[in-house]
Amino acid sequence: MKTFTLALLLVALSLISINSKVETADIVFENGNIYTASDAQPHAEAIAVKGGRIVFVGSNADAKKFEGAGVRVVDLKGHTVLPGMTDAHYHLIGVGFREMTLNLEGTASLEDFLTKVKARVDQAKPGEWVTGRGWIETFWKPPVFPTRQDLDRVSPANPVFLRRADGHGAVANSAALKIAGIDRNTPSPFGGEISKDKSGEPNGMLLDNAQALVTKHIPPPTAEDTERAVLLGVERSIRLGWCEIQDPGGSYDDVALYKKLYQEGKIKLRIYKAVYGPTKDSARLLKEGTSVGNFDNRFTLRTIKVVFDGALGSRGAALLEPYSDKPDTSGFLTQKPEELLPMFEEALRRGIQVQTHAIGDRANRIILDLYEQAFKAVPPDQRKIPNPRWRVEHAQIVNPTDLPRFAKLGVIPSMQPSHAIGDLHFATARLGIKRLEGAYAWQSFIKSGVIVPGGSDAPVERGEPMIEFYAAVARKDMKGFSGEGWHPEERVSREQALKMFTLWPAMAAFEEKIKGSIEVGKLADLTVLSADILKIPEMDILKTECLMTVIGGEIVYEKR
Repeated sequence: MKTFTLALLLVALSLISINSKVETADIVFENGNIYTASDAQPHAEAIAVKGGRIVFVGSNADAKKFEGAGVRVVDLKGHTVLPGMTDAHYHLIGVGFREMTLNLEGTASLEDFLTKVKARVDQAKPGEWVTGRGWIETFWKPPVFPTRQDLDRVSPANPVFLRRADGHGAVANSAALKIAGIDRNTPSPFGGEISKDKSGEPNGMLLDNAQALVTKHIPPPTAEDTERAVLLGVERSIRLGWCEIQDPGGSYDDVALYKKLYQEGKIKLRIYKAVYGPTKDSARLLKEGTSVGNFDNRFTLRTIKVVFDGALGSRGAALLEPYSDKPDTSGFLTQKPEELLPMFEEALRRGIQVQTHAIGDRANRIILDLYEQAFKAVPPDQRKIPNPRWRVEHAQIVNPTDLPRFAKLGVIPSMQPSHAIGDLHFATARLGIKRLEGAYAWQSFIKSGVIVPGGSDAPVERGEPMIEFYAAVARKDMKGFSGEGWHPEERVSREQALKMFTLWPAMAAFEEKIKGSIEVGKLADLTVLSADILKIPEMDILKTECLMTVIGGEIVYEKR
């Protein structure tokens, strides 16, 4: 009997030994300074990955048991590792086209701007359109909008159309206005403005919906051009350390192109996509429903994007009171509120997320009113998703009395830190000191009980993760300057900034169970940096580089 019992014990011990044997990984990352964005285990040294997912997070010593024949071991050499960074507001195709067309970022003066335009005009064929984007007059002296007469000096014959960096304003020359049939008698369309000089003649500036009067005459890009723009945008994003971008707006043409490129294996980047509404594209999404986690969790379509007002820089943001530096306007809405409500209610029933561009305090108040009306009309038991996680994109100027409503309604403010450090050079003039109390209020939002996913709004801004992280924690421009009344208490801690670009975008996209932090079972997305941005001096964050980008356990970029 004793012999039989001993035999059984030996068999049991053998089975325990077999079952406790650790399966080797596909790839092990060791010797890292790893910030997990997980409160349960904030820091680690090593990560093991199997089948595109994390199977271990912990010490170098414990990671050894995941190594074996054929397992790739990557020595991180002490470099800092974050969960794969996500830009929660990034216009991918626009970023690509910025690389392909006249890029006017960084123009230091009107004459510098005109010099760059002339160089492109000199290369153009007779009658060919010259287009571009990226100028911001607030850095010029004097900070005035360019005019059609300015452009006529360098392009008297070729039509020219150049968007401001924010995309909500553009300047056209006389040739372009003539093609569009715009003269002193042309009325401004709803949701837009044809700016005019003191004599009543168009001065070349077109705001928001007025831009369409010209753009409909510009030859559209070819399919080949658009595909090239996507691939350029993807390549740039991965090189900078973005593992996912949330693309706020577009059409089913974009969706078809993305899917084609995924099928061809040309895109590794994860994309969380929206289509504009109310349009035929939003109607189609409401009819056909969402597409979630396609191409191994690399592509999701589940959101309608509404553009509700303009931008602060071009004075199109809808304010409760007039602009301090132009008292004859308080901006404008670009959609009629009563036309949005039916779409909002249907979106709740169909499980479609809504994200709305709202910059001014009037736009933010009205969109919160509309969200609240929709939530009351379609209570949780009538929704496909009880907590719909609707978003307000930008939420830049919010009246302090409206700020707590985000948490009360469960609405997510999706914000872009770089807007604050650029806008500080003109926001005081546009708003006055008093209205800065509710401007770019990241910390107030967090304390109120909401998450604040961070983005860049590229190509409006440069779309670089280190600029966004720096802006969030410093709340100063890239030279270290902060303006009067700029509320430094609204900056965030480095731990909060980490979550702004990792876990909180994942939550805003219903993805927190599969990404956003470095935890066992989640997708193995990692961003490896040259310095410890949670500890180094603020200005050194801007010098930090991406050394490696890992998506689904695959090293898709490595700095050489």
